[in-house]
Amino acid sequence: MGSCIICGTSTDGPICDVHQEDVVFEFEGNDPSQLTSGRFYRGTVDGYADFGVFINIGNVTGLLHRSKLDRRLESLEWEVGDDICVQVNNVRDNGDIDLDSSIRQSAEDFRGRLVQTPDGDRLPDAANEATEGGGTGNGSGEADSGTASSAARTDADTGPVHDSDPDPDPEPEPDPNPAPESGPSEDAGSDPAADETDPAGSADTGTDTHSDTDADADTATAAEAETDADIGRVTVESLSDRVGETVRLEGRVASARQTSGPTVFELRDETGIVDCAAFVEAGVRAYPEVEADDVVRLDGEVRVRREEIQIETGSLVTLEGEALAAVESRMDAALDDRAGPERVEALADDPAIEDALEGIGAVATRIRRAVIESRPIVVRHDATADGYVAGAAIERAVLPLVEAEHNSADAVYHYFDRRPLEEGVYDMNDATKDVTRMLGDRERHDEKLPLFVFAAAGSTAASMDGLELLEIYDAPRVVLDGRPADDAVVAEIDSLLAVADRTAATVAATVAAAVNDDVRGDLAHLPAISYWADVPDAYAALASEAGVDAAAAKRLREAIALEAFYQSYEDKRQLVIDLLFEKRTGLAEQVSEQFVTKLEAELDTAEPNAEERTIDGTTVTVLDTEAYTHTYDFPPTRLLLDELSRRLDSAAVVGLGTDEVHIRSDVAFDLDAVGASVSAAVPAASVSNPGSREPKLEFLAGEREAVTDAVVEAVAEVVAAPSA
Repeated sequence: MGSCIICGTSTDGPICDVHQEDVVFEFEGNDPSQLTSGRFYRGTVDGYADFGVFINIGNVTGLLHRSKLDRRLESLEWEVGDDICVQVNNVRDNGDIDLDSSIRQSAEDFRGRLVQTPDGDRLPDAANEATEGGGTGNGSGEADSGTASSAARTDADTGPVHDSDPDPDPEPEPDPNPAPESGPSEDAGSDPAADETDPAGSADTGTDTHSDTDADADTATAAEAETDADIGRVTVESLSDRVGETVRLEGRVASARQTSGPTVFELRDETGIVDCAAFVEAGVRAYPEVEADDVVRLDGEVRVRREEIQIETGSLVTLEGEALAAVESRMDAALDDRAGPERVEALADDPAIEDALEGIGAVATRIRRAVIESRPIVVRHDATADGYVAGAAIERAVLPLVEAEHNSADAVYHYFDRRPLEEGVYDMNDATKDVTRMLGDRERHDEKLPLFVFAAAGSTAASMDGLELLEIYDAPRVVLDGRPADDAVVAEIDSLLAVADRTAATVAATVAAAVNDDVRGDLAHLPAISYWADVPDAYAALASEAGVDAAAAKRLREAIALEAFYQSYEDKRQLVIDLLFEKRTGLAEQVSEQFVTKLEAELDTAEPNAEERTIDGTTVTVLDTEAYTHTYDFPPTRLLLDELSRRLDSAAVVGLGTDEVHIRSDVAFDLDAVGASVSAAVPAASVSNPGSREPKLEFLAGEREAVTDAVVEAVAEVVAAPSA
């Protein structure tokens, strides 16, 4: 019979059942079945796969699946051979080992270190302890004094500090007359060391702050007043100069997330944001009464964890009354000042854009404020070259701001996302997925609801259902486009920026330059890439100055269009960065060549089968897209029809599907007038305008032949009208 190295209770080995997860184990077995589920083990990175990371634990190998990581797989900085700590979730009957990640990544992060052998658990060899300096077991079966001091370290100014990491410094001499303090709820603020060494709860530590009596409340108030006098408020931006100091911060909780160790609060003040770790015991929520958006006062010690500033929380209180109003007023004034763009200017000499600069500045301010407020930004863009370039422009501007705002390497994945949309329509399917995800993130991580930025999307009536669903949850929305928005969207969206006769990428690139002036030079060539024909001279010249001539812009446009088609539900962040910004030698050329090859092959099939019909001198080309295109292969129907319209000498091109008809023409025409004419001619067809970005009508498939004739006549009439 031995004693637990953490709490000293009698146990069959060096650790009791209660504290199995408080120590990290070295595994000296040779079979997966010898591992113990729930325990943390030291291991080494063995290699990567698309679905996760393989980790060696002693003589066996397990899988840390990518779903268990707190960041994307490609953002991990682990190299093969790196030491890491993982938790064993399960050992399957076939010997497969399922692993979970651990926020504690060194022996010093745990309260002890043990060796697990096939014959049982033991303390590490004394020689290894001296060499590695790991663990807190002292070799005698008793709890190490360093562990006790780290679990509940008492400071005369800040009160009990619950730390997820053992404190290498010796425990200070106790104050003979400790001042009682106000603290969190009973579960969050109790002293874990006292609980463990006195299971019966008979020892009086003199720091019980959770009584509901008036006397305790008076004592807490007095202690807070004394603490106020001892600790001066500092700002987040000054923390790098205060490592090791006990400080006070006031600000708003951006998020609260529970890890397998401490609770981590993201605290924002008027100058920045910082992670604050509060520890009760592994996996237990500290300060459960504190939620996202609460304004708080936090005292704690400034530390550096994995090269990032972090506060080890000593006390955390929610502010009310005058204290609350003072912090909110200070933060609002600072946010307004910080969110304003440095400058709002057109990228090139473009009167259409210059007329919209006021709106561009307003949208840029809204995006910048979202970053400052730790509000996630979700860019929803059309799955076309124009949509991808527009989304990439916003991404290029926002990511550096997110990185600067958050002291976390993976913040760019938590606070920014870009998701393409089919045909630029934000329907109920898309909105339902987004709402489900954002509500889940709010529930699990206390995240704010995201700012949705629609680029080359969301401006048509077909998106109204999705936009209205977001409005129900008060999720803010911004729409950027290069075409006039439908009246219904104009009435629905207050942050709407649509510049006629310009691409969405032109609008988005100008907004992006206002959001982050530092990347203005990176954006210069983007507008020219987004025009399939008649690139405005000002943007062609701007791209040329940036090293992207007309031929290079064409290759980039074609490459983006091809990649936009394949797996269009993915954002392809790195690939788009390589194409648009890194300009990797050969990449654009290789992908562009595929674009040309596939498009020409489809045109070779489509053009001979396109039927020309002439009505009153107006020629309309009709292509049966169901019969004479490869429906599920590149190019998509709308890109093929666009190219046919540019190549053929027809007043209009009509693409006829099973129950929908697409119309292309260089002449502006009234689609509703066409629909009304067809409905009158074929009333049984239930012809309707779905409000898509590209001119399209829907009908009942049984009336397809009659609808075809009616559409051709109606289109010939409306496109001939301007010249009549």
